[in-house]
Amino acid sequence: MKPTNKQTLWLRWVLANAVGEMLGLGATFAVLVYFFINLGNQGGVTAILLSFLVDVFSGVLEATIVGLAQWWAMHPWFPAIKRRAWWIATLIGALLAYILGYLPSTVMDLGAEAGAAPVAEPPQWIILLFAAGMGLVGGAVLSFAQWWVMRGKVDGAAWWMPANMLAWLIGMPIIFWAIDAAQKGQPPLQAGLLLAVALLITGAVVGAIEGVFLVRLTPGAA
Repeated sequence: MKPTNKQTLWLRWVLANAVGEMLGLGATFAVLVYFFINLGNQGGVTAILLSFLVDVFSGVLEATIVGLAQWWAMHPWFPAIKRRAWWIATLIGALLAYILGYLPSTVMDLGAEAGAAPVAEPPQWIILLFAAGMGLVGGAVLSFAQWWVMRGKVDGAAWWMPANMLAWLIGMPIIFWAIDAAQKGQPPLQAGLLLAVALLITGAVVGAIEGVFLVRLTPGAA
């Protein structure tokens, strides 16, 4: 059966997010691994703050790749949304989300450096629950910046924020699980493949959920 325009939009959106997250977050993780191998073993407040800056600004890679891929997917249905505006909104939202995401661990590292007792690693279910909370907040921050571009151009644009919150509530724990699994004695190649597949799946899951809402926002949607 020939797909309708809305089905095509949903499929393009899922594809754009799946490939975009795999490449974008993959590139981000590669930068962080390189930094950790070369500089991460150096102690001190300066190294912790430098690590925080690298963590945050590595998000430029993800935001650029994912933002441009998303614009490619949606542009035929939403021609009023310009590529540069969508990219900038995605970039701003991603950087703010990265700041909020990396701030707690940075504060704990600074506390440990100051002589405070180290915090024991919590059970995995607590970590995954925390990841879901991060996804909820991060999705809200990211989508608010994108909503700012959509408002006035897309009817019902306010639905974009709960769509992203729900999508990343489910997607973020997948990433945390994959990172934990990749660190458990996996050979480098196997760990890299595991992360790549997990990022692809995460992008597809997030894109599938967002896409359901996006299709409803197309002009003339019932």
